[in-house]
Amino acid sequence: MMLPVQRFTDFIELHHLFSPSEPVLAAVSGGRDSVLLVHLLKQAGYTFGISHCNFQLRGAESDNEQQFTEELAKQLGVPFYTTNFDTQAYAAQKHISIQMAARDLRYQWFDEIRAGFGYSKIAVAHHQNDSVETILLNLSRGTGIAGMHGILPLNGNIARPLLFLTRDEIDTIVTAENLRYVEDSSNASVKYARNKLRHEVIPKLKELNPQLEQTFKKNMERFRELELLLEDTLARIRKELLTEAIGGIYINIAGIKKLIPQRLLLFGLLSPYGFNQTSVDDVIASFHKHSGRTFESAGYRLILDRGQLIISKRKTEVTGPVLIYEHTHEVVFGDHKLTLIPDDSAMIVKGNPMAFSADADKLTYPLTLRHWHEGDTFYPLGMKGKKKLSDYFISEKIPLNQKADIPVLVNGNGDVIWIGGMRPDERYKVATHTKKVIIFELYKTNL
Repeated sequence: MMLPVQRFTDFIELHHLFSPSEPVLAAVSGGRDSVLLVHLLKQAGYTFGISHCNFQLRGAESDNEQQFTEELAKQLGVPFYTTNFDTQAYAAQKHISIQMAARDLRYQWFDEIRAGFGYSKIAVAHHQNDSVETILLNLSRGTGIAGMHGILPLNGNIARPLLFLTRDEIDTIVTAENLRYVEDSSNASVKYARNKLRHEVIPKLKELNPQLEQTFKKNMERFRELELLLEDTLARIRKELLTEAIGGIYINIAGIKKLIPQRLLLFGLLSPYGFNQTSVDDVIASFHKHSGRTFESAGYRLILDRGQLIISKRKTEVTGPVLIYEHTHEVVFGDHKLTLIPDDSAMIVKGNPMAFSADADKLTYPLTLRHWHEGDTFYPLGMKGKKKLSDYFISEKIPLNQKADIPVLVNGNGDVIWIGGMRPDERYKVATHTKKVIIFELYKTNL
């Protein structure tokens, strides 16, 4: 048997993994899969280098693999890159499993070598059986359509040119070509979920269907097509229902209610913002309840407000009240900056909601710049009556997610002087008898 060079290059060309002129960084463990990968790259005439990670998890065995891959690189006459990781310490520091730690460490390092030495792609030796195992793992843990397409031939800078081969085919080729490799003893252990599938579950499934890999290959192609169809549908729905504006992303609830299937499509709209299926179910259940329901993901907040879902980024820090003393000239409050300009003339600022002229003699220091509180009231400029800030926000149709960001200027006696950027209080306006004025000017600092 000869190396399947033609099938190899055909697969690379079919999936546009990399061109013959692009240098490739091959990730090599020393096992039979990665050894076959580099021999195929060599025979096909590609320019490549070999990279190897020593995770220091199996003592002398790990060191032997490192030495073997270095000798393999010398034999093939290609550049060699290697590094050692304290994988256990990293896993403990990040509170993740050893397997996840090794994955994070190697892919981060591979990409540093790729970028630093001018390689276009990182070639890894996943094959069809790896893809089958991935699907079964996803199914056992719960997955959407994306988890059903298995391992993709190309994902960003990661290329997988051996996905056209099964494990049995690789074993046959490596044996026939008498290719030297090293065996990772941990591959035989069934304490890892993937190995348990490989050694115990898949053999039972192959008793039912000896052509299991081929069947899964066809299923993966169908699910990938369904995924592309779903992505196309979601792109159209985003254009119809999503609006980006100041304060976040707005999604029309009436439009969501017309979606079929609603749960699947709403999950597709919300999952990019970190909301899981449970959150989506809770959002749908809240459609017939009062506005104001709030949901949070790791990085975003979602609010139901007057027929809309409003998605905005969560702030990692809560801005506390800021005290303003008599001789203060400038303060910063969250994304805002407030300047104070004393003026002996009774100047009135008109036509600029971001500025307000106040009667200085009516101010009691220290003033406070803070967020609005439930129960806050003021006398809106031009009106005689008192109004709750919450009612004022409703009358001005201020979305719930924006209310929390509006700075409120409060006098030392507790009176609200100004809803920053919106409306001042009637009691503190400049009048004919005013002797001294202070002009407050508000600026957004994150524009």
